[in-house]
Amino acid sequence: PNISLTDFIAPESSGKKDHLGAFAVSIHGIDKHIKKFEEQHDDYNKIILQALADRFAEAFAELLHMKVRTDEWGYVAEEHLSNDQLIREEYMGIRPAPGYPACPDHTEKYKLFDLLKAQEHAGIMLTESLAMYPASSVCGWYFANPESKYFGVGKIEKDQVADYASRKEMSLDDVERWLSPILEYK
Repeated sequence: PNISLTDFIAPESSGKKDHLGAFAVSIHGIDKHIKKFEEQHDDYNKIILQALADRFAEAFAELLHMKVRTDEWGYVAEEHLSNDQLIREEYMGIRPAPGYPACPDHTEKYKLFDLLKAQEHAGIMLTESLAMYPASSVCGWYFANPESKYFGVGKIEKDQVADYASRKEMSLDDVERWLSPILEYK
């Protein structure tokens, strides 16, 4: 089957209560420490600090997702998961991110950042290659649908890319550049 993230959004006509959200989180302030470690040729502590900052950003995204599920939207108010269950993502809903298998187009970060005003509110910027700065940053969407699951888009053909480029009002060359890892053609 061809799955889409939109499959996990209840149509308005369904009458079902549904939720869809967005988030962007970041860890700031490690640059001066990284620079110090680089000046000291201390690769070990530099790598450890970068890894810790990345883990803290991911943990914050996980914490916010839990608060959304249990408090803000409250669709699983009685959720009591162990750390192991959280790591295995045994909760209801998903948290896909632009550039990952379910939504491989990094350019979708533009919409997400505009929606959230991520630079203004979280101090996160997008580089020319659409990496986030600070590097220890995470962004994505929250889907509450109990049927939602992670999946990979898979390889796509030129007609699909052309259709997508048309709908995004982008040139075929630009879309091919951003989606090059999943193109079925050369």
